[in-house]
Amino acid sequence: MKVLPFKIPKPEHQALIYQEDYGLVFYDKLHQHEEIQISFIKEGEGTLIVGDTINYYQKGDVLIIGGNLPHVFKSDTINKTKSHMLTLFFTKNAFGSCFFNLEELKELHLFFKKSENGFKISSNANITFLFSKLTSSSSLQQFILLLEILRILSKARSKPLSSFVYEKLYTDIEGKRMSAVMEYTMNNFNQNISLDKVAVIATMTKNAFCKYFKKRTNKTYFRFLNELRIENASKLLLSKTDLSIAEVAYKSGFNNISNFNRQFKVVKHLVPSEYKKTKVI
Repeated sequence: MKVLPFKIPKPEHQALIYQEDYGLVFYDKLHQHEEIQISFIKEGEGTLIVGDTINYYQKGDVLIIGGNLPHVFKSDTINKTKSHMLTLFFTKNAFGSCFFNLEELKELHLFFKKSENGFKISSNANITFLFSKLTSSSSLQQFILLLEILRILSKARSKPLSSFVYEKLYTDIEGKRMSAVMEYTMNNFNQNISLDKVAVIATMTKNAFCKYFKKRTNKTYFRFLNELRIENASKLLLSKTDLSIAEVAYKSGFNNISNFNRQFKVVKHLVPSEYKKTKVI
């Protein structure tokens, strides 16, 4: 199992990395890396956890994940379609410690501010075009394309990916522990999950684990679990129209329909029957 910090492999003198991920799933272990990540989802959909927040991503999304911000992708494999992601990695100091402080680049400052918590924008024709040119571009051309992408992202309407960022970097031990907990939770959220089982996975006592998780995510483990279940339920409500609300609740880990309705409204601010009529996830 990969542990934090996850180090992006790169040539010693290369400041900007372009990477393509193509397969059934994206890298699905909780990890962090020094580089800021700008990813364009060319194909695929699924769940993305960034910091303390569970997000849904789909084809056309542009995802920005700040440096050292813990995150994990969980690709949706139900349709068995391959996922395809195009990504740029770089640090704010990659081109010199003063480069992005130049007066000519001051309009990019908002990008770096927003990237601290991560953010995403929906399908954007200009971004799609620029990413399509990256594969066949030279290193210099990729750098020029990056600046144009940053300019667009600085001005685009966006949605934060996380509302809370743990101030300290995870150690390798912490990374291994949180990765194991996240992996178990994402693979078993539709089952009955006990605090005893999760504490064993984290190799901690129940009380110690509860404090540990809350400190690093700003929410209790079971609140996180409920939000993960609700995110899955929201996707089913919009995509599996043949399922009843009770069936959606059961498939998402809720055995009590009243509790499901209550928890769904807390997270989505709508009851499931109302949410099912909406068009946007």
